[in-house]
Amino acid sequence: MEPVLAEALLSLNGDPRVLLGALCRGEPSAERVDTLRFLLQRLEDARRSGGACPEAWLREAAREAALGFLVPLLRLRDPQPPLGRHLLRAAAGALLACVRLARGARWATALAEEALEELLGTRPGQGDALGAEAAVEVLAAVSPFLQPPEDSVLLERAAQALLVLALGEAESGPADEAAQAAARLLPALGRAGEAARRTLWAGLRAAGPGASVSRRLLVLSALAEGPPPEGPDPGPELWSVVQEGLTRAEDTLTRKRARYVLQRAVEQAARGAGCVCGPRGQDPSVFWWCEKKKDELLSFWENYILIMETLEGNQIHVIKPVLPKLNNLFECAVSEEKEVWIIHPSWHLCIYKRMLESENKVLTKEGVIHFLELFESKVLPFSPEFSEFILGPLMDALSETSLYRRSPGQPIGSGPPLGLKLQTFLVTYVSLLPDDVKSGFLLKFIQKMSTRRWCAVPILFLSRALASVPRCKALGIEGLLVLRDVLQCTMITHQILLRGAAQCYLLQTAMNLLDVEKVSFSDVSSFLMSLREDESLRRGTSLWTELCDWLHFNESNFRQSSNCSSIGLHETPSLNAYVKNLVQEYIKTPVEERNSSCLPDWSEARRVAVMVLLAVDVEERRGCPGGERRIQNVLRIFLDPLLDALVKFGTNAYMPLLKTDRCLQLLLKLLHTCLLRGSGAHDDEVLTLLQNFVMSTTESVSEFILRRLTTNELNSVSDLDQCHLYLMVLAELINLHLKVGWKRGSPIWRVISSLTNASIWRLQEVSSEQEPTLGGQIQKVVSLAALAMVCEAIHQRPELQLDSLDAGALETLLSSLQLNQTLPRPHTEEAGRYVNVLFHFSVGEEVLSSQGWGKVVAQYVHDQWVCLSFLLRKYHSLIPVTDRAVQDPSLPAVYQPMCTLQAALEALSILPSDRVSPVLQCMKVLVPKLLTSCESLCVEVFDSAWKVVSSLSNTQLVFWSNLKTFVEFVFDNQLLTIAAKIQGQAYLRIKEIMYKIIDMSSVRTGVFNTLLSHCCRSWVISASHGSQGSLSSAQNYSELVLEACTFGTVFRRDQRLVQEVQTFIENLGQQCAANTIIENAKREDHYVRICAVKFLCLLDGSNISHKLFMEDLAIKLLDKDELVSKSRTRYYMNSLQHRVKNRIWQTLLILFPRFDQNFLNGIIDKIFQAGFVNNQASIKYLLEWIIILILHKFPQFFPKFWDCFSSGEEKFKTSICTFLSVLSHLDVIVQNIPEKKLVLKQALVTVLQWCFSHNFSVRLYALLALKKVWTMCITLHVQEFAALTSVIESSLHQVEAMHGAGNAKKNWQRIQDHFFFAAFHPLKDYCVETIFYILPRLSGLIEDEWIAIDKFTRFTDIPLDAGFQWYLSQTQLSDLKAGDWSQQDIGSNSGETDNDCEWADVQKKIIPWKNQVPDLEPGLEFQDRAAKLGKSVGRLIVVGSLIDKPTNLGGLCRTCEIFGASALVMSSLHYVSDKQFQHLSVSAEQWVPLVEVKPPQLIDYLQQKKTEGYTVIGVEQTARSLDLTQYCFPEKSLLLLGNEREGIPANLIQQLDVCVEIPQQGIIRSLNVHVSGALLIWEYTRQQLLRCGDEGAHVRALRDMSS
Repeated sequence: MEPVLAEALLSLNGDPRVLLGALCRGEPSAERVDTLRFLLQRLEDARRSGGACPEAWLREAAREAALGFLVPLLRLRDPQPPLGRHLLRAAAGALLACVRLARGARWATALAEEALEELLGTRPGQGDALGAEAAVEVLAAVSPFLQPPEDSVLLERAAQALLVLALGEAESGPADEAAQAAARLLPALGRAGEAARRTLWAGLRAAGPGASVSRRLLVLSALAEGPPPEGPDPGPELWSVVQEGLTRAEDTLTRKRARYVLQRAVEQAARGAGCVCGPRGQDPSVFWWCEKKKDELLSFWENYILIMETLEGNQIHVIKPVLPKLNNLFECAVSEEKEVWIIHPSWHLCIYKRMLESENKVLTKEGVIHFLELFESKVLPFSPEFSEFILGPLMDALSETSLYRRSPGQPIGSGPPLGLKLQTFLVTYVSLLPDDVKSGFLLKFIQKMSTRRWCAVPILFLSRALASVPRCKALGIEGLLVLRDVLQCTMITHQILLRGAAQCYLLQTAMNLLDVEKVSFSDVSSFLMSLREDESLRRGTSLWTELCDWLHFNESNFRQSSNCSSIGLHETPSLNAYVKNLVQEYIKTPVEERNSSCLPDWSEARRVAVMVLLAVDVEERRGCPGGERRIQNVLRIFLDPLLDALVKFGTNAYMPLLKTDRCLQLLLKLLHTCLLRGSGAHDDEVLTLLQNFVMSTTESVSEFILRRLTTNELNSVSDLDQCHLYLMVLAELINLHLKVGWKRGSPIWRVISSLTNASIWRLQEVSSEQEPTLGGQIQKVVSLAALAMVCEAIHQRPELQLDSLDAGALETLLSSLQLNQTLPRPHTEEAGRYVNVLFHFSVGEEVLSSQGWGKVVAQYVHDQWVCLSFLLRKYHSLIPVTDRAVQDPSLPAVYQPMCTLQAALEALSILPSDRVSPVLQCMKVLVPKLLTSCESLCVEVFDSAWKVVSSLSNTQLVFWSNLKTFVEFVFDNQLLTIAAKIQGQAYLRIKEIMYKIIDMSSVRTGVFNTLLSHCCRSWVISASHGSQGSLSSAQNYSELVLEACTFGTVFRRDQRLVQEVQTFIENLGQQCAANTIIENAKREDHYVRICAVKFLCLLDGSNISHKLFMEDLAIKLLDKDELVSKSRTRYYMNSLQHRVKNRIWQTLLILFPRFDQNFLNGIIDKIFQAGFVNNQASIKYLLEWIIILILHKFPQFFPKFWDCFSSGEEKFKTSICTFLSVLSHLDVIVQNIPEKKLVLKQALVTVLQWCFSHNFSVRLYALLALKKVWTMCITLHVQEFAALTSVIESSLHQVEAMHGAGNAKKNWQRIQDHFFFAAFHPLKDYCVETIFYILPRLSGLIEDEWIAIDKFTRFTDIPLDAGFQWYLSQTQLSDLKAGDWSQQDIGSNSGETDNDCEWADVQKKIIPWKNQVPDLEPGLEFQDRAAKLGKSVGRLIVVGSLIDKPTNLGGLCRTCEIFGASALVMSSLHYVSDKQFQHLSVSAEQWVPLVEVKPPQLIDYLQQKKTEGYTVIGVEQTARSLDLTQYCFPEKSLLLLGNEREGIPANLIQQLDVCVEIPQQGIIRSLNVHVSGALLIWEYTRQQLLRCGDEGAHVRALRDMSS
């Protein structure tokens, strides 16, 4: 287009001065300046070809255009981007042409000086970026004419200025454009002379920290085109910049520049232009070259760059084949002889950093695993860079939970590969570290673990890896403190088992890595307090034993502290001496604290108790003579201070309360910690000795507690904490006496009796007070709390019954209590003082405010309901069904249940949600009595109770206990029976709550388990003791069992991952102490179905109520299956629909043995109809199995079965395979039929007609059934079918004798080897294990649906039935693996692609290196740029002006660039900025010429191209269009594409030289326009390539002939 315009201008006026003068006058615009540039270039071409224009004219005209028009234009600041920038580019190009025409070296130097001054005058932040860019453009235009000898100083100054501009601190904005322009000019300056080049490299090395990596690489990539710098090495700082650029995950362009710089360095070094030094000593240079090792180094860097380029693809299937080359890089980088690094290891780590920082988590995981496996097969020299990488990017990547998923096919519970490899790696790496480095590395590793919030799974496996490190003296007191910080990090997670396991591993880490000479017993004991006794550190576990052994082995090596501990203890290296002093110091009461009224901190008591028991257990391991006696003596020595103090409790009235409280706290902690033992607790000698010691102090302690509770000593809110302490101690003493035998008249019995009487008297006395005082109210709370403790103890141990006189007084008081009575807030001068109102072991202080007093009132009301619950349960048989006149005035709460229930309803609104358990227990007793007479009140109670319990769903500590109490109340068997009998609102509300609980289970795993387990247990108990109608309650709530049989949500991937890791920890058994300590609550969803299945297995088919229940459940299951099938006719494998249907048929298989013929008559049609539904494979197997069992047990259903084969509906054409599969087991079905010939005959006739089906799958199943049936006929010597012999044997012979290795042959062999036909036996394999584990596993169901048989045995809430042996599989089916039956095509090389061998070829979607010049001179046109890049450009023009969708244009642009089209014509260049266009073009618009021709201008444009020799080809279907496969494209072709909807208009079709159409085989009328264009562009390219190939072959043939 440009030459045509220039020729047209010259034809109008032959005097170039006139033309140039005309263009230089008028309003400046980009179009005017472009035209001027075109004309100047045309004049320059004419001069080179000897044109007639005088030389003087040209020089004068060019000089006038440059100095009179272009230079002033470049000085303007008014134009705004982007038009201003376009104008600058055009003016710079025109100025360059002027300088060439005028040959004005002198005024070119002057322009350069002026531009340089302008550039040096630029200041950041003043809005003058266009000025800086204009100066750069001027320098770019005149720099080719600056001569190094004469202009060296100017070139150096220009280089310095441009370098400063390019390395500016601003990352974006106008200054960034100037920096880009400066970077484009730097290569030219670098080639201008040694001085300028030296200035540029020196300035780049000296760049300060303000220069970003991206800017430095911008400059480096620009300078890389020129000669390398002088000297052996450009500097390690610059190589660090390159390495950092290689790994910048967020910046694609920066990574691209870094790779280009590295490639250029390798190329220059290989040519001998780079550094020639070799590696120096142990630490090689970051980059070096040696001519002797040229081939090895070239191979290394080629593979290195290939890997870095491949990582840009971000696709694991492309990257994984290249990773073996990374192993080769390590082999090349290490000298095996000297065991030193030859290539600096930081280059290898750049690859791993790039992988770890990828947004593709699959690639990240692959990178982590590859690095962890590195040290398994290689012994690499030590390098600090590896440690820094591990402590930085690697640990950051390891924090991602999703990386710890199981590999496909890996069994559940086997542990994630990443976690196991991490353990192996850390053990290997630490063992290879030098001793002087190991300690620092481990400390930093643990510090890294403490500096972030880790999720449960990553910190678990990091802790497990640390615990596996071999024992070494690596950590001191600082390491122990950091480990304690890590322990605090583990407390964040809500997964209790994972949290406990992590704590166990961290304790093992401390024992393995601590240098005991640097820590003291006090340090260790403080660290142990960071472990939770209910999760990790518990006596009797393997971890406790390991800790005792560690203390025993290192006892004499611990550091003797030179200072005192937190409790004033001077330590000695002996464990026994330390513990003895620890107890003594604990019992002592500091003088300054004796008057404190606050309860001491419980942590100190726990610390002393743990250390005492550890020391005793260590003593037990010494194996000294007289062990039992010695242990008793040691324990006595430890506890002497405590026992002496306890004995004096009853006689020493002046003992400080702080001391008594500390003694009682230690007493409780000793008993609790000692009791926290696993198996064999009854044989625990230490526990027996401890209990005997405590029993000896019972009288003194109980008398002290009685005095404190019954006198006025407890008279402030802070004393309530002490009250709870005393009651807990009293409860423990009661339990101890019950173990040895409860005796009336014993000291503890007398104390209980006295406490009860005194509490009753105190409550009666305080109630009569006119003005409540603080002391009186506190005494009231204390007395009721004491009575609540007595009531709970009597309820749990009936042998504690008091004398009848005491019992009567107690019950009278309890029944006459004013329920929900609030304690008036006392108005005393004490009310304003600071008091402690936190009851349970708290030490904080709070003003006696309304909130603080509310806690006191809540405790008082709670204790009321505890006492009333005891009373109602004792006299539940006396409760009437409605309120009536009180018959016994001593028990009004019992004989007025409605009032009591209303009070309970009120209590739910008064009490905090976490304290309503006793109220729910009272409701459980009252509601069944009142449901008939007061249903509306009971419904209101249900609603309020559910509202309270559901509000606790996010509270881990109290939710489960309250949920259990609520379920026991609302779903009490008696209550369910009454509600079902009256069929009122209560019945509906109970079912509504039932479904709400089920819905809550989708977000709170385990809720449904609690409900179902309770109901099934109550129904089982009633069934075992009841009559024929024992399951009437269950029948009315069969929906509960129905939902349980099909229950199970589709977990998110993160939820499934946590469950899998929990299973892995559970499978470790006693190896992990957390499994012994943390009780498995069996809250996984599997246990819902397990509970339901075990309940169904216990039902007796001969029991009428059981039989009716199972039949009703079966009908509902079939209805639900039909409903699920209708909701979605097609569903994905392992979708929720698939899983629900699978669970339905599993349950029906369990119920089948209880079905009789009469019941099956009613459901057989539904079962057969289910076979015609589109079912997944696992459901087909279950359905076919149950049909086989039905026909085997009840042959009367054969006629209905044969009718299934007569279905002629086309939509059921492949479902017939289900019934053909049933016939494949005909030998099992007819076992009990005496006359088998009729069945065999019908089977043959039926199967033969399907052997000729047009559907291949149907024929395959029919031929298999035919083979099985015909084999039976031959075995039974049936002669009646002789007429069919030839047809049958011919069919079977034909299928057996198929030749070749096609799919037909493979499928026939595969279906015969299929487990359902080759190994499965419908009768022998009928068991729970096959139904719920083996069959799901073999049929491809996700592992979530596999229920192992050991889960059935572990679930003990429902007992095993008498026939438990049928739970287990007795056949070889359980030994089959999934690969033994897989129907997928598996070649002989399956699985070989994942090995570590290096691939011969790899996918490489990479632009050639010479095409990766990041920025080129702005003056180059597309053709010049393409030529410089070495890109081949054809002579095909693609016209897409009729296309109006950016996506099609973007894809077309990419296709044109790939195949080298000379131009792409569009209706508007604005499409280029569209995001959809850019998403499809992937920057192709930068490398292919784009021309704007609007649709109305197309006719003129096509005619012009015809005059230039182009053939205009339309892509359209017309009456005369040619087939694409038969058309030969001319070299100069123009391809016109039509509009997406309308194609090519009729007026444009008339302009075409030829129409080409793409041959079609389908029904759809046309292809997408981009696809059509791509096909024709490729066909043009293919023909041109063949043509070039033929010409080349012809030339070679002539050369051969001439020689």
